[in-house]
Amino acid sequence: MRTYDLALIGFGGVARSLAEIIRDDSERLAASLGFRMRVIAITDLNMGTLTQADGIDLAAVLAMPRGATFAGLTGGTEDARNEDVIRTSNADIVVEATFTNPVTGEPALSHVKWALDSGKHVTTTNKGPVALAGSALRELAAQRGRRFEFEGAVMSGTPVLRFASEMLKGNQILGIQGILNGTTNYVLGQMTRGSDLSVAVAEAQELGYAEADPTADIGGSDVRLKVSILANQVMGVALTPEDVSTQGITDLTQEDIAAAHGCSQVWKLIGSVTRDADGSVRAEVRPIALDLDHPLAGISGATNAITFDTDLLGQVTVSGPGAGRIETAYALLSDIIAIHAAAGAAA
Repeated sequence: MRTYDLALIGFGGVARSLAEIIRDDSERLAASLGFRMRVIAITDLNMGTLTQADGIDLAAVLAMPRGATFAGLTGGTEDARNEDVIRTSNADIVVEATFTNPVTGEPALSHVKWALDSGKHVTTTNKGPVALAGSALRELAAQRGRRFEFEGAVMSGTPVLRFASEMLKGNQILGIQGILNGTTNYVLGQMTRGSDLSVAVAEAQELGYAEADPTADIGGSDVRLKVSILANQVMGVALTPEDVSTQGITDLTQEDIAAAHGCSQVWKLIGSVTRDADGSVRAEVRPIALDLDHPLAGISGATNAITFDTDLLGQVTVSGPGAGRIETAYALLSDIIAIHAAAGAAA
């Protein structure tokens, strides 16, 4: 049975969750998927670097106390040697899960390039590299005979990119509308119940839905990156995030909420991509008061959802978690499954 050696670049919540899945469920997954996974390298800004060609004891690493480093372990150092591990390790697949600047795409963008240049497959959940250079990176992957997978970049573990490319084959996708940020969806729900924006944001922060600085969420820039990815990867156009007209929810008031309620509508922050009759594509992010019979109107809490408008099926809606450690780790696993499937198809 094939074994894929993995290098985990970044060892925060998502990468740790993937390691836990491999530690706890490896036999079931091997029987179900037809391959095994073995982690041979981990790099992390806080813990340093650990490389063990015969496989790292994940149970031992996951049990290390907070603040510990890999220094002193066989193959361990206290420095995060990302480039060295990516370029020179014997990993088959680089799992890129670092904290990344969404404006520059770094350091994930460089990590992906290094991995592909050195002949390794890559999976990442980072939006930046995909939104800023997704097409170029996929072209580089094709040139190297490798795969660049990023299912988790839009809706975490909910497989919307692969759903569109595989399950909707034969359809022309005419448009996309999505609730792509769980924080704003939760905040808008609380505002519908009478909370002011600031109070609702504070509640979201207490629950872990919102970051200490919620600007990217409520300002719409997080959704803008995801809309750019959808436009490029699903609709086949070349849009940058700057091409996506963006308006967040910061200007919505209780008066707006009440007016929508009086018209049997509900406010949602919607990211959309629309193909016009002349073939051109428009993309935007803005709050919209949806009629209650709209397929996205009933999506509540931190749940995400996308409605695909197709020529043969009409509207098809996919909903599911848009965040969460385990859920996002599943996106990485689904990418590894896709890499394995592609390898089998090419054999």
